[in-house]
Amino acid sequence: MSAPFMSLYRCCQRSALLVVSRRSLSSVSPPSSVSPPSSVSPSSSCFYDVEDAPELEFFCVGGRGFRRENTYYGYTQKNYGSDIAAAYYILSLKGGLRFVGQSEWFSADRRGKFNWAFLDHKDTPLEEVNMNYTGINYRGLDNLEEQKSLRTLSLRGCPEVNDWFLARLHMFEDSLEELDISHCPRITTGGLAALRNLKGLKRLDVSSLPGISSPGVVIILLEEMLPKCDVTANGYDHTLREES
Repeated sequence: MSAPFMSLYRCCQRSALLVVSRRSLSSVSPPSSVSPPSSVSPSSSCFYDVEDAPELEFFCVGGRGFRRENTYYGYTQKNYGSDIAAAYYILSLKGGLRFVGQSEWFSADRRGKFNWAFLDHKDTPLEEVNMNYTGINYRGLDNLEEQKSLRTLSLRGCPEVNDWFLARLHMFEDSLEELDISHCPRITTGGLAALRNLKGLKRLDVSSLPGISSPGVVIILLEEMLPKCDVTANGYDHTLREES
């Protein structure tokens, strides 16, 4: 490991000096608004804009712990680049990742400990990210905004992934091929409209979303919006096609 990264490693071990500089509340940029897809008709009324009041979401939903976890890793990004900052953010939330061109996965254990060898991959973008059952929310996506090679994103069972989070995924519209948002309790029918921006999606898992009404209609609309995507929708108590 090179000298600069060894220095960073020692700092993190001693007193977590890699801890981030935090953005003030006023610097939080809300995601762009989402309108119903023009290609989907009569039933498209079950989709709606999800960006009416992002500030209300920030102040009223989620505990301080989630806000702390999803702070912007500005210090790390400034000094070590966006790729290392993104990796550190993911690992700090007990997630996992794989860099482009690498077979090795970096992931945190149950205690939040991980291999610091990820520091050797400066200027190597992320290709796969696993954030299953973590506290990631839409503010945390600021740390992944520069990941233009991200191909796979798994968000299974994330309690803070909601409609506004989905509205921000357009930042990956040129690269994302696989998305798992199954078992996310706060995703609703309207939020799924934002996925229309992800034209490169090949696989989408929307299984067991308790906030979805009329899942049969919703799945049909998703298939219309994303005709090249294989949509998985398990965990519903009825035949999806029959409902429509």
